Amino acid sequence: MSTASDVVTRPRERVHPMRWLRQNLFSSWFNTLLTFVSLGLIYIVLRQTFTWIFLGADWEVVVANLRLFMVGTYPIDQIWRLWLSVAIIVGLIGLSWGLWPHVVRGVAISYSAGLLLLTGIIGANLLLASPETRLFRPQTALWLLSCSALIFGGRFVGGRKRNLGRSVMIGWLVALIFIIYLMHGAGMLLPVVPTTQWGGLQLTLVLAVTGILFSFPLGVLLAIGRRSNLPAISLFCTLFIEIVRGVPLITVLFMFQIMLPLFIPGGENIDKVVRAIVAFTIFTSAYIAENVRGGLQAIPKGQFEAADALGLNPVLTMSLIILPQALRTVIPANVGQFISLFKDTSLVVIAGLLDLLGIARSVVAQSEFLGLYAETLLFVAVVYWIFAFSMTHISKRLENVLGVGKR
Repeated sequence: MSTASDVVTRPRERVHPMRWLRQNLFSSWFNTLLTFVSLGLIYIVLRQTFTWIFLGADWEVVVANLRLFMVGTYPIDQIWRLWLSVAIIVGLIGLSWGLWPHVVRGVAISYSAGLLLLTGIIGANLLLASPETRLFRPQTALWLLSCSALIFGGRFVGGRKRNLGRSVMIGWLVALIFIIYLMHGAGMLLPVVPTTQWGGLQLTLVLAVTGILFSFPLGVLLAIGRRSNLPAISLFCTLFIEIVRGVPLITVLFMFQIMLPLFIPGGENIDKVVRAIVAFTIFTSAYIAENVRGGLQAIPKGQFEAADALGLNPVLTMSLIILPQALRTVIPANVGQFISLFKDTSLVVIAGLLDLLGIARSVVAQSEFLGLYAETLLFVAVVYWIFAFSMTHISKRLENVLGVGKR
């Protein structure tokens, strides 16, 4: 009789391609007919799609407004702050690739290839277009090329120094704080750029990343509190979770953006971006709490009894034994919630904030680009897909490394 460990460690049997085709696509006359019909439909759709993309679409709406899509109305003389922020991020991606290659490799290589592709496109525009019609500056291509090189440089350093893992994890948290300071500015060193001038992909990423970082620990605390033996804590966490999950996200955003100034004196002076971050954090944390609670309930009772036998107090039992197993179990559900948060940031348009989708709506309202909805929305959809797929890919690689669902 084979054991569970045998199933986990047994190498996967390699299937010959022709055998796979016979078993899955041509196993019967009906499957064969269905295969050829499907291939015909796929060919027709792909042919029409690629013909439109390369021959019929007018991509000038994207190229001419690329800076608007990326950073909104951020002052052009302060763009160097955003480039520095990108350099910090890609450097950390490279270090993470070197330290955790099985998790980050695919995303790091894809981002580096994307940066090189953008460098080539901008280089072609600089070489082929006249000085009067150039849409980019040489510095932009140089920055993109340098950022791509930083990824591989970070991978080399991370691969050589494996003891940097904890430092890089701390570096990600410190980098977020420093990048927010860079973008906003304060004091005499950096002039303040108000959040009213933030927009595009920059604003989308700020809302998504901060919402994820704040909602995750809050959701974990709510999940633990809901299972507490103290009635007051358990009742408060339960009411919080059920009330928040019982209303749409747009209602929570309306509450913080429109109703909050009516109830709190001086509430109108609170930054709109801060209000949006708080709304996303509160809403997402309630769903994260339920995901984590499900993971906690999946832990066998014997784990608690073993911890009691070792003399561990409830705090150590939860933090060292129960919670790590529960969080490992609910990685897919939590990542799905994070992806949903990333896409839901487009709702901030109700507060007058122009994220990536909000910028797209304003671009197609320009007189010279009226009616170019397909090109604009396709570009925005691809950008959303890139980041959503990156989170999915890293999640799946992390699940494989941790053996989620295998042991």
